[in-house]
Amino acid sequence: MQFRESELGELFEKFLIRFKRKKFAYSLFIIFAIVYFSIPSFNIPVLEYQEFRFTSLMEQRAIEKKLNFLPKQKWVDIDEINPNLLKAIISMEDGNFFHHKGIDWKELRQSLNLNKRKKKIARGGSTITMQLSKNLYLSTDRNFFRKAKEFVIAMRMEKEISKKTILENYVNAIEWGNGIFGINKASEIYFEKEPENLTINESSKLAAVIPSPLKNSPTDNSRYVKRRSAIIRSRLNDVIIPAKN
Repeated sequence: MQFRESELGELFEKFLIRFKRKKFAYSLFIIFAIVYFSIPSFNIPVLEYQEFRFTSLMEQRAIEKKLNFLPKQKWVDIDEINPNLLKAIISMEDGNFFHHKGIDWKELRQSLNLNKRKKKIARGGSTITMQLSKNLYLSTDRNFFRKAKEFVIAMRMEKEISKKTILENYVNAIEWGNGIFGINKASEIYFEKEPENLTINESSKLAAVIPSPLKNSPTDNSRYVKRRSAIIRSRLNDVIIPAKN
């Protein structure tokens, strides 16, 4: 079909008029479309049965090190991890993990309000599912589109895979030091133990450094690690892991 000389211009003008009238709605639709079609939708279901080997965060660290980087990571089944470690992580990183659908809107709102008052990032609002989304598929860059993708991936994860799978992938994916990824390597390097043999004190220290693993080590006797691990130990009894999740 060919347009007359003025017909294409008329159609474009009509589109502009409608866009201006419903600018906000159109903008949201465009943003949603960009985000939705750029997420790894086909990769999410395979997390139920396939152990990953190289994450987006590992790739980012390799680029930062100019490819002079060899990540240390070895998969471990969630049933071979001391439950106290799982409770320690949940208690500090995402207390409502078993109750939300990927995003804890209440926690997020409280974090935004606190950060606004203090004029800095004093409290994070990311759930375990959101953190896993970022680690597996995205980067640590702070921008609107990356955060939007994180939200969408987290919600899709909660629909397509179980809580147990999300938690299992999380403890195997997250960074625990320079080139150290996953609880298997972390417990081996820091405490010379298998994850199932970690004590409550060791578990709390490992969970304490998750927000800043490149700055803090679980074996440090720093004020930061002592304070956070003490908070974690005081919360352990509040975390109940369902038999089926």
